[in-house]
Amino acid sequence: MSVDLTEHIRNVPDFPIAGVQFKDITSLLLSPAAFADAVARMVAGAGGRDVDCLAAIDSRGFLFAAPMAVRMGLPLALVRKAGKLPGDTLGFEYSLEYGQSTLEIHAGDIAPGSRVLIVDDLLATGGSLKAAASLIEKAGGVTAGIGVVIELIGLGGRDALAGYDLYSLVTFEVDE
Repeated sequence: MSVDLTEHIRNVPDFPIAGVQFKDITSLLLSPAAFADAVARMVAGAGGRDVDCLAAIDSRGFLFAAPMAVRMGLPLALVRKAGKLPGDTLGFEYSLEYGQSTLEIHAGDIAPGSRVLIVDDLLATGGSLKAAASLIEKAGGVTAGIGVVIELIGLGGRDALAGYDLYSLVTFEVDE
């Protein structure tokens, strides 16, 4: 039986800044049944896609992608903020609302031509997910799809990822 995940996602007003209604997944993680259901639904959402590897975005994407990778029998590549990975990395710099940021992946983690499903906890504006897709492509992979637990409608994320195969488990309407 499917769990109503929205009952396990806490709304935190004015975090990290005034006016933002933060969708907190830590309350979902506190419920083994809700967490297990979210992972199972993320795996089911990935079904039918030809995928060779999962890529998880730092840091909450790791929480969902790791059990997905185990269940799917696939390797898991980590997409991290700059300076967090040891060894040789590939990076992709992208614009934020106020400044720049960089995502990195270990050089060689994505086999050339491999089809990669990118996993994260939340889609808002799409900036980090689009940067991760660009990074996968820079590494020689193909973005086979993008899966998120939460999609915030009204912030342009889906539009920013037009052309990518995207699925989400739950949506929330947000005023810009």
